Amino acid sequence: MADLDSEEFRAAAHTLVDQIADFYASLPTRRVTPGEKPSELRALLPANGLPESGQPVDELLAEVGPLLFDHSVHNGHPRFMAYITSSGSPLGALADLLAAAVNPNLGRWDCGPMATEIEGQVIRWLAELIGYPPDCGGLMTSGGNMANFLAFVAARKAMATWDVREQGLAGGTQALTAYVSAEAHTWVDKAADVAGLGAQAIRWVATDDKQRLCPDELTRLIAADKAAGCLPFMVVGTAGTTGTGAIDPLPELANIAAAEGLWFHVDGAYGAPAAALPEAPVELQSLERADSVAIDPHKWLYAPLEAGCTLVRDADALPAAFSFLPSYYKLDERVDGEAPGVNYYNLGMQNSRGFRALKVWLGLRAAGRQGVVAAVRKDIALSRRLYEQAEKHPELEAGTQSLSIATFRYRPASLTAGPDPDGYLDRLNRRLLVDLQRDGRIFVSNAVVDGDYWLRACVVNFRTTADDIDAIPDIVARMGRHLDGELRPASMR
Repeated sequence: MADLDSEEFRAAAHTLVDQIADFYASLPTRRVTPGEKPSELRALLPANGLPESGQPVDELLAEVGPLLFDHSVHNGHPRFMAYITSSGSPLGALADLLAAAVNPNLGRWDCGPMATEIEGQVIRWLAELIGYPPDCGGLMTSGGNMANFLAFVAARKAMATWDVREQGLAGGTQALTAYVSAEAHTWVDKAADVAGLGAQAIRWVATDDKQRLCPDELTRLIAADKAAGCLPFMVVGTAGTTGTGAIDPLPELANIAAAEGLWFHVDGAYGAPAAALPEAPVELQSLERADSVAIDPHKWLYAPLEAGCTLVRDADALPAAFSFLPSYYKLDERVDGEAPGVNYYNLGMQNSRGFRALKVWLGLRAAGRQGVVAAVRKDIALSRRLYEQAEKHPELEAGTQSLSIATFRYRPASLTAGPDPDGYLDRLNRRLLVDLQRDGRIFVSNAVVDGDYWLRACVVNFRTTADDIDAIPDIVARMGRHLDGELRPASMR
């Protein structure tokens, strides 16, 4: 691969930054997505196989910018509200450029000394932000799945009554069992699978009418499993479910976990930053009681992908679950009598690790606690605004609202309120979602609540304004009205 001298790099970088700046400025005027088909996108890529000869850097950068700017789903668009992926701050983009330029490897302290110390500070700051003990242990990860997975494995190691790392699951006579809400994210399926427990190790606990885990049902299941000879080891509470933003009754779950001697984990990948608000729900004020917490800065702290984090109360819990000390690393040597720095490869799955922490570190410094609180508060207020507008609109039905997620659906004015007649509203709104996403003026997703299909808007976007929220009801109603005219059976007219 050819190097660039300083002048070539400077010219290429200036050109690219100008393109990116123009892209940022153009976002509000673009459609969220052009709604293209896979075949249309493939046709834009170079034909045939791997090129035999190279191409000048300036030509490549001039080509790739428009490919991404004009043919992407823009999660930085002010009307992107489909998934819990934030708008990605421009400062974070610059941080990723700087991190890639220095290119430290955060697996070992001696391969990235300053970067490793910055990651340690980010972990402490994230803990402090959400009210978790700042002397905790932790690790930056790719995202919520991995952040939760590391906590799951740490809990398995800590709570097994045999040496599970040495003997595997075959070393025990009892089946390890974990308890999660029926509304929990699917990361737990993957964790149980990869950790060797299997799907039967997960107890999906029923939820109440607000999609929150029922403590009484949790207590009943734990007692039944103990009587059956299982080994309950972990209770998972969710601070902001993916579908509706529901927050489990974390104080009660903490009490149950403590009484039963179980590891208490909170999946706060989405909702944990809301704990920083002075007016945070009382449930979020119990994060400090968790043995571990997952939080994703690339969700509600506006860091570009990828940036997740596992926090553990006991700083030794992650090394106990993941550490190996091969002779070729020589990681235990002291220099001038001082203990070596943290070697993060000992705390998780990766040996080679990129500098994810830099964009989070700079973002937290640029915003400060007050800036984070103001941004999260604004997103919650916009979600409530959408819910209230759906309540008032003659052709919309409001569903749920929690944190920064609101659910709603199109209900033709001529259909009376009440149960969905023959599932027609589900069919109508499923089709409507497809049309809305292809249309590209707004980009929402869906949630299923008590078996009913709803449109779902999640605001984790510093560019979204009240004007963007106010545009949604009319767009949904106009497109829903047209679609209803096509789909409604004659018997329902």
